[in-house]
Amino acid sequence: MDINSLKVLFTEEEIQNRIKELADEMNNFYRGEEVYSVCVLKGAVMFATDLVKSLNMPVKMEFIRLSSYNGGTTTSGKVNAVDISLPDLNGKNVLIIEDIVDTGLTAKFLLDFMNCNFHTKSTKFCSLLDKKTARVTDVEPDYYGFEVDDKFLIGYGLDYDGYYRNLKFIGYIEKQV
Repeated sequence: MDINSLKVLFTEEEIQNRIKELADEMNNFYRGEEVYSVCVLKGAVMFATDLVKSLNMPVKMEFIRLSSYNGGTTTSGKVNAVDISLPDLNGKNVLIIEDIVDTGLTAKFLLDFMNCNFHTKSTKFCSLLDKKTARVTDVEPDYYGFEVDDKFLIGYGLDYDGYYRNLKFIGYIEKQV
C-alpha cells in the first residue's frame, strides 16, 4: 500500500474535538463514579488513552485482545478471543472502548460476554467510528465519535496489515474487491 494514496477523512483536530465531546457526555452520565474502561486492543488504544484523559472520575484501565481480520482489508466474519482476561466486574460501571463498529460481530461478542460473565452496574459501549452500512447484527454503540461510510480506514489505531496505527489522522483507501 502506498501511504501517499491515503485520503484524509478526519484530521487530528477533528478527532480530538470529538473525543472531548464524548468525554463530556460520559462525565455527565457517570457523575464521578468509578469506571472500568475495557480497551479492545490493538485498534482502540489511541482512542482509549485520549478518551480516559478527559474523563473526570476514577478510571481503571483494562485491555483485551480480539481478532476478526484475516490481515489486509478483509474480515473473517468470526471473532477470536486472543486474550479476554478481566478482573471481577460485578457491580462495576464498565465502559467498553472500541475503534470501529462495522459488522457489529465484535461488539455483540463483547456485550454477550459481559452479560454472561458479570452483573455490572452499567455496561456502555463506545466506539470512535460507527460504520452502520456494514452492520450484520442489531447492536449499536451507546457512544460513538463519527459515522462513516463503507471505506477501509487507516490511522489513529486502525491498521493496514499491522502498519500505520501511529498516524495522527484517519484516512481511507478505496476498498479492494
